[in-house]
Amino acid sequence: MSEDQIRLQKVLARRGFGSRRVCDDMIAAGRVTVDGEVAVLGRRVDPETCNVEVDGAPLGVKSDLVHFVLNKPAGVITTASDPEGRPTVVDMVPRTPRVFPVGRLDADTEGLLLLTNDGDLAHHLTHPSHGVDKEYLVEVEGEVSRSAVRQLRDGVELDDGLTAPARVTAVESSLLKIVIHEGRNRQVRRMCETVGHPVVRLVRIRIGPLSDHQLAPGEWRELTSEEVRGLEIASAASTDR
Repeated sequence: MSEDQIRLQKVLARRGFGSRRVCDDMIAAGRVTVDGEVAVLGRRVDPETCNVEVDGAPLGVKSDLVHFVLNKPAGVITTASDPEGRPTVVDMVPRTPRVFPVGRLDADTEGLLLLTNDGDLAHHLTHPSHGVDKEYLVEVEGEVSRSAVRQLRDGVELDDGLTAPARVTAVESSLLKIVIHEGRNRQVRRMCETVGHPVVRLVRIRIGPLSDHQLAPGEWRELTSEEVRGLEIASAASTDR
């Protein structure tokens, strides 16, 4: 047996699922799989190579995985590098280990952005079949009518097709909260422009269960194990909408 293998309940406990006794109960109930097979009590895993899932959600157990959330300011490019020398989101977080942004926010859009070297989680969060909610605070031109709000809720015809229904709340006459689960390029901006209200300012305030009202523009922090787990659970659910 490899010296790199450790007991599965210890791995789960480290990820915040509770005491080892609680984790034993989860394994005994058949809620945990390793490389596609239902785990049994006493199972050992290599955190660097094994694919562990709990209730169908992948569990990133590799020791070198990091997950950052950044409050991206306007004017910063969502990429790892920029040939024009503009500031990028990768410049704003630690350089080692190397991380990549999950999804994109255009240069003028502010708010929460994930950066990680966890390829499995990044894939699940961005894959079209998983439909993780993203919530935006949107300041627009003009006073938004009930008709425009209804259009946004029902779906807007864009040049790449009809958008899925969105959750839209009018906070003030020119301020909306919009929740979408698609990931089209500049989608919220295009939706608002189509209904006659170009965006003045756009801020992403939530990704799935993740939000942070205390994080100032330009600041970042590492996610807690509970927050990573929440994203894993949110991204495991297919889009049945």
